[in-house]
Amino acid sequence: MGILLVYDVTDESSFNNIRNWIANIEQNASDNVNKILVGNKADMDESKRAVPTSRGQSLADEYDIKFFETSAKTNMNVEEVFFTIARDIKQRLAESESKAEQPQTITINQPDPSKGSGAAAEKSGCCGS
Repeated sequence: MGILLVYDVTDESSFNNIRNWIANIEQNASDNVNKILVGNKADMDESKRAVPTSRGQSLADEYDIKFFETSAKTNMNVEEVFFTIARDIKQRLAESESKAEQPQTITINQPDPSKGSGAAAEKSGCCGS
C-alpha cells in the first residue's frame, strides 16, 4: 500500500494538516506503508506561495519520507511521484517475499566428547554404574 500526502503550497492550513494525516496513518495503516509528501501547485507565482519548499522538505525529513513538489496543472513531477511510489512498493514487496522464502533454520551443536563434558554428565546420574 502507498499513500500520497498532498498539500497545497498556497494554503498554509493544508500543510498544517499533514501531521494529523500522518498520525491517522500511523494509527490505521500497516507499519510499513510507503508514504510520499507532495506539495502541489508548484507552478503558482512565488507571491502566492504560503509554504516554502524548505518547509516541505523539512517535514518529509522529520518523518523520513520522500518529498516532491508538483503541478497538476502543468504535469510537473506528477508521473515521477506515481512512478516513485510504485517502485518503492514493488521493492518493499520483493524484500518481504525474499525474507519469506528464506527458510528458518535451527542449528543444533552436539557436545564434543573429547572435551569431557559428556562424560561428566553420564557419571552424575542417580544410578551410577
